[in-house]
Amino acid sequence: MGNTEVRVRGLAARAGGWSARHRWAAVGIWVLFVVLAMGLGSAAGRVDVSESDQLKGETHTAAKIIDDAGIKEPAGETVLVQAKDGAVKAGSAPFRAAVADVVKAVEGTGQVTDVTSPYDTHTVSRDGRSALVRFDLRGDAETAADRIQPVLDAVTGVQKEHGSLRIEEIGGASMQKQYKDAFGDDFQQAEYSAVPVALGILLIAFGALVAALLPVALAITAIMATMGLMGLVSHLQPMSDTANSVMLLVGMAVGVDYCLFYLRREREEREAGRDAGTALRIAAATSGRAVIVSGVTVCVAMAGMLFTGLAEFEAMGLASLMVVAVAMVGSVTVLPALLSLLGERVEKGRIPFLGRRRRRGNGESRFWTTVLRGVLAKPLVSVLVAAGALLAVAAPALGMKTQQLTLDQEFGDSLPMVQTYNRLNDAFPGGSEPAQVVVRAKDVGAPEVRQALADFRKQAVASGASRGPVDIKLYDAQNVALVSVPLVGGSDMDRATQSLEKLRDEVRPATLGKVDGVQAPVTGQVAGNHDFNDQLMGSVVPVFVFVVVFAFLLMLLSFRSLTVAITSIVLNLLSVAAAYGILVAVFQHGWGASLVGAEGVGAIVTWLPLFLFVILFGLSMDYHVFVVSRIREARMRGRTTKDAIRHGVVTTAGVVTSAAVIMVAVFAIFGTLSMQSMKQMGVGLAAAVLIDATVIRGVLLPAVMALLGERNWYLPKWLHRLPDLTHDEAPEPAAPPVRDRGERLTV
Repeated sequence: MGNTEVRVRGLAARAGGWSARHRWAAVGIWVLFVVLAMGLGSAAGRVDVSESDQLKGETHTAAKIIDDAGIKEPAGETVLVQAKDGAVKAGSAPFRAAVADVVKAVEGTGQVTDVTSPYDTHTVSRDGRSALVRFDLRGDAETAADRIQPVLDAVTGVQKEHGSLRIEEIGGASMQKQYKDAFGDDFQQAEYSAVPVALGILLIAFGALVAALLPVALAITAIMATMGLMGLVSHLQPMSDTANSVMLLVGMAVGVDYCLFYLRREREEREAGRDAGTALRIAAATSGRAVIVSGVTVCVAMAGMLFTGLAEFEAMGLASLMVVAVAMVGSVTVLPALLSLLGERVEKGRIPFLGRRRRRGNGESRFWTTVLRGVLAKPLVSVLVAAGALLAVAAPALGMKTQQLTLDQEFGDSLPMVQTYNRLNDAFPGGSEPAQVVVRAKDVGAPEVRQALADFRKQAVASGASRGPVDIKLYDAQNVALVSVPLVGGSDMDRATQSLEKLRDEVRPATLGKVDGVQAPVTGQVAGNHDFNDQLMGSVVPVFVFVVVFAFLLMLLSFRSLTVAITSIVLNLLSVAAAYGILVAVFQHGWGASLVGAEGVGAIVTWLPLFLFVILFGLSMDYHVFVVSRIREARMRGRTTKDAIRHGVVTTAGVVTSAAVIMVAVFAIFGTLSMQSMKQMGVGLAAAVLIDATVIRGVLLPAVMALLGERNWYLPKWLHRLPDLTHDEAPEPAAPPVRDRGERLTV
């Protein structure tokens, strides 16, 4: 069958052509890169974000003082001894006996130090029904959860001997232990299940085992290489387990997507009658170019996280950026080489029934052909209906409330420690998460410093910021004092934050602030959340502007159309807004929350809106670039704009649908986790991708482009000097008509 030789131009086309001609070299270089990256990364080790680098502001200053002083704070634990009814009081003999037994039991484990009785520290509740036994665990606080079990067993043993009382332990180590036991495998199972889910969907999409394995293999190798690179880069920008999980999610999504785009186009060209070499060249010049444009756009979006100034976000952004770049390079280099090596063998392992499926000519989707017929017949009505529906879905986002979720909001009643946490906060407001004032002075033993500390203790209670007891621990050798202040409000974050601000703005200046040379930053869980929120809110505008402006410029350069650039941004923002609306409706207001196994917790976790914006804006560009590239390609070959829209959407609908189903399935896995923050992330991502691949790409995009007509390709004369990055498309070679294969496109 004769095929016209095609001359292709552009980076993607040249890379694909070189790889096809030097296929063993291309595969070998990729394997060597992955192995070297993993080996060097493993040898270098990964440096994780330290607590002192997590935040800026007072929280950072406090952590820095403690680190500089070389103070290693032990893991503190608390045992709540509480009467089940009002009959037993803290002063009664049975209650005192229980407290004595707790002290004796925990000391007997040999794992604890500095055990204090509530009768010595005055940690008895106002109603006399509750008391706290406090102690520290020996050894490194970071590994305390691994050594806490004997102490937990000892406390459980005392509880069995005193049935009229509740005797429950809570603290950083015990909470971490219980969390690991309950949810430690959740993340790992979610990550591991992403691969078989993606493979299963690809088997359905391609109907052949080899074709389905290629995208998964590319995604996995890209993830493996990035893990190694993260180890190397972490010595400049510390990484984290969260960044690793996000990298895996993004890597699986884009790795499979890019390979899917490329493979589907190559397969489509072969089905249309082109020989293997020509089909591969066309795929390299068209889908390969779309992959590069999309990949660069996603990298830019991920880079937006670097503007937050938050170490965790910076780690997530850099890790995501690296995996997208690696997947993009792999898609335009090693993938063409593998397709050239496999040839027709890419169809091996055909699945019965699925293997006999054939799409309509040129891969056109019957379903989307029917939808497009109605959309293009009445584009204005389609725009009004689709945009109106999405705006209605987005409307709840106007009342979005963000906050760090408390323990009971995060886990509900699924963990016993939640009930203990609530009981402790009811009896001792703020006792489970006290503020900590880190005081550094030239001489912490100086009379004026001691007096200021005493005044601070009194005024913290007198001001109403705390109900006490305020504990002061002196480190004379380091000239540092650590002051623990239970905040009024307890687990009520709004009230606790008000207490924190009173402590910072009123009590501290009137006491410690009057002593020259004294530093007294306030830290702790509530302070950390407050500082995190402030810093995150301050970074929203810079991140938003950076991502939107650079995405706009990339679209403008890639398509040389002001109209396409503007509509790309507007449609992606509409998709993100709809996802926000769904999040608020489900998780803040509780509408339909039970359908996703969630609860209406009254708020969206603070970090999620900005995280979703960056991730979704990047991933949405995958589909947008792929569809618009196909529309532009058809238009440049002489089709009318309306016909080019129809052709571009229906021929890409299959691959976009398959890619979207994979993303939705992978993200939905995280929606099944027990933590509400992970549910919010999973549901938000899955809903946004689903909306983006259907309503946005299937209805709004073609309807808007149909209304604009030739104005889609408008570029003002003063912008004609912009670099021309649009010349990667290869003219489609003429081919003889193929019966039942669809229409023949002419050059």
